[in-house]
Amino acid sequence: MKKSAKYIIIAIICLVQIRGNAQHYTSVMKSMKDLVYNYDSKFISLNNDIELSYIEEGSGNETILFIHGLGSYIPAWNKNVESLKDFYKCIAIDLPGYGKSSKENYSGTMEFYADVIHEFCQKKNLGKVILAGHSMGGQISMVTAIKYPTLVKKLILIAPAGFEVFNKGEKQWFRDVMTVDGVRLTTVENIRLNLAYNFYQMPADAEFMVKDRIEMRGATDFPAYCYAITQSVKGMVDQAVFDFLPDIKQPALCIFGENDNLIPNRFLNGGPTRKYAEKGASRMPNCSLKLIPKAGHFVMYEKSEEVNSFIREFLR
Repeated sequence: MKKSAKYIIIAIICLVQIRGNAQHYTSVMKSMKDLVYNYDSKFISLNNDIELSYIEEGSGNETILFIHGLGSYIPAWNKNVESLKDFYKCIAIDLPGYGKSSKENYSGTMEFYADVIHEFCQKKNLGKVILAGHSMGGQISMVTAIKYPTLVKKLILIAPAGFEVFNKGEKQWFRDVMTVDGVRLTTVENIRLNLAYNFYQMPADAEFMVKDRIEMRGATDFPAYCYAITQSVKGMVDQAVFDFLPDIKQPALCIFGENDNLIPNRFLNGGPTRKYAEKGASRMPNCSLKLIPKAGHFVMYEKSEEVNSFIREFLR
């Protein structure tokens, strides 16, 4: 496969991308724990020596647990937590391998992450929770709802991965393209190109994500973060949830941006996002689908007011 094609493919499957300006950043980050978040970071110890980073805001009777997507982190939910914490207890986590959480040779399977979420909720005595997942986080949320149905009260799925099904050859294609070095050696120019794919039009206040992604390259745990991304890609394509969607009995809200550049995968599946969104949502018995025009994959950030309004309406 040509080198240029690899860059474009990475752009399509990495889910934390934004169109930036010509500004340059100097890498001074020693560890990804040096990332600056809007809210105070907390940590909890789980099995397998996992130290999970999370934030907790609000004090409502219901708990929304936010799960980020591939390559992303807690701040992806800034605009949602800030609005919804007045009504609900809002908890957002960094998945193992991401953000400020510990980074080891985790399997990256969707069931691995589902088990982490279950253990986290048990240790926090959260009872039933509302899972809000973006992209890969949406796929993880659905797997969690199937594996631990008594844990999940409702699902909020933001541009969820898992609605597409890939054959054996296509799965191998992902593995060949997504390598640790491919992620680790991504240039600043291509970081910006990749990030742009997540938005219909980048909000100016999203530039911090570009800055973080560039500066984290100097962190000692950055190679382990790159490894987590490659493992997560394998986990996503190996455990598509499409065939099991009818098993999700919880009420679900599914939100897509109509101009999502990442779903469906533009190299393997054609057609509009709406086609896949409707096909997936229709297989869940209690799912309401919302499509937001002029919005991309990062719809919960790009169109936060509309997304937050849909969420409040769904949870009434």
